[in-house]
Amino acid sequence: MKLILLGAPGAGKGTVAKMLTKIDGSVQISTGDILRGAVAAGTELGKKAECFMKAGDLVPDDLIMGIMEERLQEDDCKNGYLLDGFPRTIPQAEELKLLLARIGDELDFAVNIDVPRDVILDRLTTRRTCSDCGAIYNVKSNPPKVEGKCDKCGGPVVQRDDETEEAISNRLAVYNEKTAPLIGFYEKEGMLLTVTATSSDAVISAIQERLAS
Repeated sequence: MKLILLGAPGAGKGTVAKMLTKIDGSVQISTGDILRGAVAAGTELGKKAECFMKAGDLVPDDLIMGIMEERLQEDDCKNGYLLDGFPRTIPQAEELKLLLARIGDELDFAVNIDVPRDVILDRLTTRRTCSDCGAIYNVKSNPPKVEGKCDKCGGPVVQRDDETEEAISNRLAVYNEKTAPLIGFYEKEGMLLTVTATSSDAVISAIQERLAS
């Protein structure tokens, strides 16, 4: 399967993507992970991207499109891929359409995961991440066994700069202004599946039904 996962930050796109990759061997491509990797490695791209990310703003298109063109042509994409957090704007969606045509590829459809704002705020402000291995915890539902210490690697478990209430409110405002219009874009293209659900299993079932139809 080749899907785009749409939804506000904290809608559960990453969780759904991980579950889907186990079903058919497709690969999850998250621009957030690619960018955070570049920041951690201190690459040129990472340095450019870091100042935008810390403020909760979008990284410029030319940086993103260059990464995506390379990424979509790697061998692990041959079994399918799930684009998580990309495209974020209509210009990116149009660029992606051109890029896929150029490399002789096409998408199945775009999935819009619709989750209420209060659920998202609660999920993200209680989320904590291991700064060494990237494992994700939640202080309410899934805390590390030892407070502040990763169960997997022993690294420090922290609240990310972009997951404070102020940064999340900014990210949701940016999403509503720049990314939410993608829902209309993919609807016009006849490629949209909207699933209103707070459970990842319900989202997976809806996707499998659409793929089978």
